[in-house]
Parts: sequence; C-alpha cells; structure tokens
Amino acid sequence: MSIFFLAFVSSLFANPLQDALNKAKPDAVIKLHNGIYYGNLVIDKPVTLVGIGEDVEIRGDGNASVITIHSSRVCLKNLLISNSGKNMQKIDAAVALKQVKHCEISNCRVQNVLYGIDMDRVERSSILHNDITVAKNDIALRGNGLKLYYSHYNTIRGNSIHHTRDVTLNYSHHNLLQDNTFTHNRFATHLELSNANVLQHNRYMYNSVGMMFMGVKETKVLANKIYSSTGAAGIGVMIGDVSDFVFTGNSVRYNAKGIYIQGAEKARGMKRFFRNNEIAYNAEALHFHASIRDNTIVHNKFFGNIDDVLKDIGGDFDASNVVEYNYWDRYDGFDANGDGIGDTPYRVYQHADLLWQENHKVKFFYAAPVMSLLDFLLKLAPFIEPDLIMEDKKPIFRSF
Repeated sequence: MSIFFLAFVSSLFANPLQDALNKAKPDAVIKLHNGIYYGNLVIDKPVTLVGIGEDVEIRGDGNASVITIHSSRVCLKNLLISNSGKNMQKIDAAVALKQVKHCEISNCRVQNVLYGIDMDRVERSSILHNDITVAKNDIALRGNGLKLYYSHYNTIRGNSIHHTRDVTLNYSHHNLLQDNTFTHNRFATHLELSNANVLQHNRYMYNSVGMMFMGVKETKVLANKIYSSTGAAGIGVMIGDVSDFVFTGNSVRYNAKGIYIQGAEKARGMKRFFRNNEIAYNAEALHFHASIRDNTIVHNKFFGNIDDVLKDIGGDFDASNVVEYNYWDRYDGFDANGDGIGDTPYRVYQHADLLWQENHKVKFFYAAPVMSLLDFLLKLAPFIEPDLIMEDKKPIFRSF
C-alpha cells in the first residue's frame, strides 16, 4: 500500500488531484491537507481519499458529478464535497457510484449539489456518518439526498440527511438503514419494489412524509421515531401494497396522519404486522384507504389522538384482521376481574364521519359543537347504520 500526501495547489490548466489518482497504484491512500481541490474526479481503481484537515473541500465546476466512482473498494473520508452540475436527467451528484462493490463514504459533508449520493447497482457498500443536503431550490427542483437503484446489501448508518427532496430505494434489497436522522425532506425514505430491507433506530422530523412503502415485501421497521410530519400530507408512515411487513417498537407522534394504509379491495394475504408501537398525539392514528383487512395489530398504545381509526372510502373491518391487547385511551369499558383486560371489546364506528366521505369540505367543521352533538346522537339513537371499522376484542384496560 502506498501513501500520498497532497497539499493544495491552484492551477488553471491541470487538476493535481486527478493526476494523483491517475498515478496512484491500486489500494493507495491519498491524504489531503486543508484546501480546495477541484473536482469532476473519476476514480477507476481501488483507492482511499481522506482529508486530514477540517477544511478539505472537493469542489466541482458546476457540471456533472463532483466524484464518479467506477471501481470497487474505493473509500472517501472526511471531505466536503460541493458544487455539482444541475442536470436532473443525468443525475448530477456529489458522489456517483456506478456498478461497484465494497465502497465506503464516511464522515463527509455534502452541500450545494443537485443529488447527494447516487448509488447505481452498488453492493455491500457503506454510507456512514455523513451530513448530506442539497442546493436550496424549490422542492420539485431539488435532487434526492440519497438514491439507491438496484443496490443490495448496503449499510446506511449514522447519517444526517436534511433539506433534500427524497431518499429513495428502487429495486434495492437487503439494505440496512440504521441510526440516521431525516429532517425537512419531502419523502424522507421512499421504498418502492424493494424487499427485505431493515429500517432501525432512525429519527424523522419535519418531513412531508416520514416513510413511504410501495410494493415491498419482507420489510422490517424497528424502533424508529417518526415525529411532526408537515405540509398538506403530514403523513408519518404511508403503506401501500406490502406483504410480510413488520412494524415494531416505533413511536409515531404529532402527525396529521400517523399511519396511512392503502389496502387493495381484492388482494388477499397482504400481511402487515404492527406490534408494541406508541401512536400518540396525531390527528389521525390509523387511516385506512379502501379495505381494512390482513392486519395484525397487537400490544400497541394509542393515546392523545383526535381520531383513533378512520377510513375514507368503502371497505369494512374484515375477519382477517387480528386486533387485540392494545391500549386505547378512549376505551370506556370496565375490568371487573382485575386482569388488565377490558370486559368488553373496544369498537370504533364511523358515524358523522360518513358526511365527509361524501363531501370533504364538511371536515372543516370537525371540531365544531354541532359535529360532536351529531356524533353523540348517532351513538345514542342511530338512524343511520354506522360502519364498524375497528374491533379490539381484548383491549388493555390500563397501560400506565
């Protein structure tokens, strides 16, 4: 292994860093002192590029990606990477990895770029402890902080990804996203047609949508905090067309919609498992679009929500659901034998809510006394058959 020390040299006609990369032997370590090194670098051999000062910047010329990696076993450490091109179609990024394995990007800062890190057919690589943001364009004109496409068995850990458009995984399987912080993004993590991924111990705040899952299988979402989703959607977790989906030990708070579940009316066996979660202080805890079936909802705590369960179009509570041993702060039953389980089921009916199924403008009057009165009258002497949309047969009587 060879080690190069490269000090900052300004030149109008040459790129000393690219020259050093071209001359380096495989597995060389190039150490950079403080300074600005010009980018649009192409790395086509296994090397390590590491900043040994606090202000080592790789600055692009505003065209294309700042660093493009075509070789496996490349490592970038302790760098500030900035000033990519602005071509959305070409996915100009701070770092573009192309069909590589066993690469690492760690302790880097990414800013003033279109896309942050673009991983195109990348395997068994690591993105660790980076701070990633993009150029402050309108949200539709921003790029993704992190983009995985056909990329498998990668580790994304300890990063702060903020003020970007999205973080996306498409056709990407067996990846681990752990201990990351996502703030002020549009879709903080959007997984589509990507299977067997694990999202664990991540923190989400002030995103339009915290997590979105579309067409995924065998995905585990474990011990994350999804708080304060903002904007018109304000969705903590959006789940559509998933199977063998495990959602365990998470805290979902302060969202307009805590968990939004889209179920296909004719689909069967699209299983979702919700266990030991805390879903609290949301406008809507669980919002179902279409059918309410094939859910296992057990040992969760629901408290402080304006609505525990809502649905917005047809589809009743189906016998395929398993709902029990949850704590609901609205449960008004008794526990005569003191076993901690309510004597009667906790049932959620949709009464006056039927009005805004037909006319969503009515929801403007949601907190008005007339709506509360109408709900009370419908429960006392129903003249419209209410819909049963949730039944917990064994509700926990006291949680705290």
